[in-house]
Amino acid sequence: MKPEETLDFHFRKLWHAISRVYNNEASGFGLTMSVGFVLLSIDKNGTPSTQLGPKMGMEARSLTRTLKNLEDQGWIQRIPSDEDGRVVLIHMTEEGKKARKFARETVIKFNNCVQNKLNKNDLSAFFRVCKELGEILDKNNIFSNEQNNN
Repeated sequence: MKPEETLDFHFRKLWHAISRVYNNEASGFGLTMSVGFVLLSIDKNGTPSTQLGPKMGMEARSLTRTLKNLEDQGWIQRIPSDEDGRVVLIHMTEEGKKARKFARETVIKFNNCVQNKLNKNDLSAFFRVCKELGEILDKNNIFSNEQNNN
């Protein structure tokens, strides 16, 4: 099987292209795609740091480094929860809210540009296939399930 005949080849190639587009757009604001993604994942009333990684599918080590950078830039602050002192909530500062607004506008702009160039039936099929792939991948032991079906 040639690499271009595999699903992951196309996912990886497309994801790198999307990352480049976002990073090029965001660089003027001092953002990266991953930083924007983190900012967009923080709730207005704060988000427990332990929920951010799973929410975004990000490894704990990468998330810790990204949160530290955001804190150093003054875009977030860590505040212990009033309800449970063991829980640390991530809150955006005013500067973080500005960066989040830029990230949100960039995501909307990207989606509008792409969706305006694609056929609505193709978009519906794309979303349907993505949902089905997500369901397949969410099942544990995808390879053992494959073996059981053969």
